[in-house]
Parts: sequence; C-alpha cells; structure tokens
Amino acid sequence: MVEIAEFLHYLVIALVIGANSIAVGIGEGIANGAAIDALNRQPKAKSDILNAAILGLALIETSAIIGLTMSIIILFGSNVEKTLYFGISELGIAFAVCLSGFFIGLASALPTRSACMAIARQPFAGKTILRFMLITQSIIQTPIIFGFIISIFIKGQAANVSSLADSLRLLASGLAIGLGSIGPVIGLAKFGATACEGLGINRKSDTKILSFTFLSEAIIETPIIFTLVIALTLTFKKISDNPLSGIACLAAALCVGLGTIGTGVSSGITAAAACRQIARRPEHYSVISRMSMFGQGLVETSAIYSVIISFMLIILFAK
Repeated sequence: MVEIAEFLHYLVIALVIGANSIAVGIGEGIANGAAIDALNRQPKAKSDILNAAILGLALIETSAIIGLTMSIIILFGSNVEKTLYFGISELGIAFAVCLSGFFIGLASALPTRSACMAIARQPFAGKTILRFMLITQSIIQTPIIFGFIISIFIKGQAANVSSLADSLRLLASGLAIGLGSIGPVIGLAKFGATACEGLGINRKSDTKILSFTFLSEAIIETPIIFTLVIALTLTFKKISDNPLSGIACLAAALCVGLGTIGTGVSSGITAAAACRQIARRPEHYSVISRMSMFGQGLVETSAIYSVIISFMLIILFAK
C-alpha cells in the first residue's frame, strides 16, 4: 500500500507540471506562428503585433506557472506518512489543475492568434485590438485559478483522510472543477478569438463589441461558477466512512462536470456568431445582442439541471 501511495504522490507531481507544460508549449507555438504570419502581411504594424504576441504569450504561460507552483507545493509540503487514502485524495489535485490547465494552455492561443492577424488587417486599431485580447484572454485564465484554490484545500485535508469515502470526496472535488473548466474555456476562447477577429473586420464597431463582450463572457463563464460551488461543497462536506457516500460524491462531480461541458461550448459558439454579425452590421446591435442573450440563457438551463442533481446527490446520498 505504501508503494502505491508513493507512486500516486509522484504521479500527481509529474502530471501537474507535465500536462500543463505540454499544452502551454503547443499554445505558444500557435501564437508565435500567427505573429510571424502577421508580421509578414503587415510589417509596418510590427510594434503592435509584437506587443500582442509578447503579452499573449505571458498569459498563455499562466497554466505552466501555476502547474510549477502546485508541483513544488506538493513536492516539498508532504512531510507526512503517505497512505493509499492520501494518494487517492491527491489525485483530486491532478484533476483540478491538469484538466483546467491543459485546455487553457491550448485555448489561450486562439485570442492571441486572432489579435495578431486582426492588427495586420487593421493596423490603426492595434491598441484597441490589443486591449480586447487582454480582456478576453485574462478571463480565460479564471478556471485554472479556481482549480489552484481547490487544490490548496485538497492538499490541506489530504493528510488527515482516514477512509476511502473521504478520499473519494476530495478526489471528486478536484474532478468537478477540472471537468467543469473544459466547456467554459473552449467557449471563452472561441468568443475571444471572434471578438478580436471582428475588430479586424470593422474597427469602428469596438464600443458595441466591448459592451457585448462583458455580457457574453459573464454568461459563458457561469458554468465554471456552478462547478466551483459544487467543488467547494464537496471539499468541506462531512460524510460517513461508508464507501457509498464517496461514490455519491464522485457521481455529483461527474454530473456537474460533464453537464457543463456542452453548455460552455454552445454558449461560446452562440456569442461568437453574434459578435461576428455585430462587427459586420453594428447598426443591428440591439436585435443581435438580444437574440444572443436569449439563446445563451436557454443553453444555460442544462447546466442548472446538472447542478440541481449534483446537490441532491451530495445532500441526500453523501452523508
């Protein structure tokens, strides 16, 4: 059992830094390639293109930095006896940081790529496009911050876990935030890339796209708030030593995590389509934005259903 616990401990360390580094490396390659293409198309806008590339790369790097920080915390902050339950609990950290960090590392490259190409197309709007890129790309980083917070809570409790049910509870907490990050991250990246692209189509639509961006990104990010609430509930939930309680916690995590993937992606696709039309026809902003909000609101209902069932599993069966 001790050997398995040690294996899980070091596996988590490797996954946390490895998965995030792979995604960040690929994402930075995509962003760099787009910056070079943009410079070839519009050499006169090299200053703004380079600024967009450098700042974009710095934000893409966020996942790797958090992965490195978490790996160091696990490596040097585990001076306790490692049991099988301890190892299972730490797997929750891997899910929380790896799943969110992997998708963020890849998806963060999309707004940077679109921003560089948009600046090449509209060099006089370089500062505006750069501002939009920073707004959208910063919001994409939110899930990895939530994952890091949940991981710290798991780390603080893992040493005191003494039953399979309790270890599954902590694993479920990390799984919920990890799975729940996937859909919103993809949706936010899709929308962020389209918003930058829209400014490249029509730089005079910036004020309308900006207001639409704040509203849409708040809606797209709603599912990750739902999963954070479930993850925090699981983190501090007191349950019995009955293994069925731990299984109920896992079911709740899967329910909310899988239930929010489609919502986040679909909401992002809907908002991106509306943003593209606003850029082309800003005079129709009112009609397009209302239709988009209505569609996104309906999409969000499926995530609410998942949250309701997750709470029922936690309250009624994980006890």
